[in-house]
Amino acid sequence: MRLRFTPRAIENLNEVAEHIESRSPIAAERVISAIHASLQNLLIFPYSGRLLRVSEIRRLVTARYPYLVYYYVDEFAGEVVILNVKHPARERDEGEADWT
Repeated sequence: MRLRFTPRAIENLNEVAEHIESRSPIAAERVISAIHASLQNLLIFPYSGRLLRVSEIRRLVTARYPYLVYYYVDEFAGEVVILNVKHPARERDEGEADWT
């Protein structure tokens, strides 16, 4: 298995880092490292996230910091596809799914 990030997931991770870095570069590094550690665990336990009602999308709550990772497992390609990473307090637009 390997991780594959959608453009949206990369954009969201960059937004998380920039938001925290504006207040504390050290904290930003810690948070991003913790998120990446949780993502690496998905390579070992790809089905550890809670299965959502929609399709095969799963949600993982990261360790140490409360970020939500939305992903699915593509067994055929041998990938864990990261769709989105967001803080649960972040508001979403009406009609927007959590993983978009």
